[in-house]
Amino acid sequence: MTDDDVLAEFRAAEALLEGHFILSSGLRSPRYLQCARVLMNPARAERLALALAAKIPAAVKASITAVIAPAMGGLICGYELARALGVDSMFVERPTGTFELRRGFRLAPGQQVLLMEDVVTTGLSSREAIAAISAAGGTVIHAASLVDRSNGTADLGVPFTPLIRLDVPSYSADALPPELAAIPAVKPGSRAA
Repeated sequence: MTDDDVLAEFRAAEALLEGHFILSSGLRSPRYLQCARVLMNPARAERLALALAAKIPAAVKASITAVIAPAMGGLICGYELARALGVDSMFVERPTGTFELRRGFRLAPGQQVLLMEDVVTTGLSSREAIAAISAAGGTVIHAASLVDRSNGTADLGVPFTPLIRLDVPSYSADALPPELAAIPAVKPGSRAA
């Protein structure tokens, strides 16, 4: 699947939005990728996961026994990637503001896992999820996402494979370009601003 094919999937799902968006990181952007919309179609979610699985190094695929994703955004893509790789799927969630492995999910000491995200912008949520997985006894040996919108700058602390890298500008709230400042901001993600 080429980058154009991936973007065609987002466009077909009306998941590539334009306006003034507040990202989970707190940064602002003129474009937003609503992965929930692109993943709402099971056939599309499967196609994207299979394409991402093909990009993950063979040694990683041979070593991991689970894919763990952060709730909410990573749930579907994490499940689909686990299915494509033939391993278990789990998720971490923030019941009190900090990621935790719950719902009876358990990791054996040192169990090697892959962290799956929908979109990576700064990498903060990914690093927080990795810390929670480590606290639960697991070892994240690789991370993946549908979209890397960090312009290649996000450091997750582990090797990282995105399905697509997009050069989408993001700004702090106090450094908006005039055209973005003139549009009301919308928070479309799963976390409060």
